[in-house]
Amino acid sequence: MNDSVGVLKLSSPPNDVNDVHDFVEAQLSQHPDLDDLDRMKVLTALIELGSNVIQHANNGSGVTCTLTLSVEDEQIHAQLSDSSEIGGIKLAAGGMPEDVLAESGRGIAFIQALVDDLHYTRIGDRNLWSISKKRSRSASVG
Repeated sequence: MNDSVGVLKLSSPPNDVNDVHDFVEAQLSQHPDLDDLDRMKVLTALIELGSNVIQHANNGSGVTCTLTLSVEDEQIHAQLSDSSEIGGIKLAAGGMPEDVLAESGRGIAFIQALVDDLHYTRIGDRNLWSISKKRSRSASVG
């Protein structure tokens, strides 16, 4: 199988999470050998991440993002960079918030539950999110 890389550049508004969904689905559909569960987990994680960035990073002047998605023999990797200001982002392995009524803090925990690695860093004037998901052995053998 050949590795492939796709890139989506969006500005919100007018773009929204539907554009993220359509892009990720189109990229993953190019790999019929991809395990359905891997496909669903990556799609869901990137929709959640894209939604969070679009919803929370827009300080009133919009947000620009670049989403890069690569499907490799052993893993699926995505990076999302956005133009928003640095936030109080803390990634920790701890699961969902203890307060069952908490309205924040669930998105990151949800993404972490779906993928093998979620990393956040600030580089220059951009936030950089990185997601990796190992491909299931049954899909990558052959």
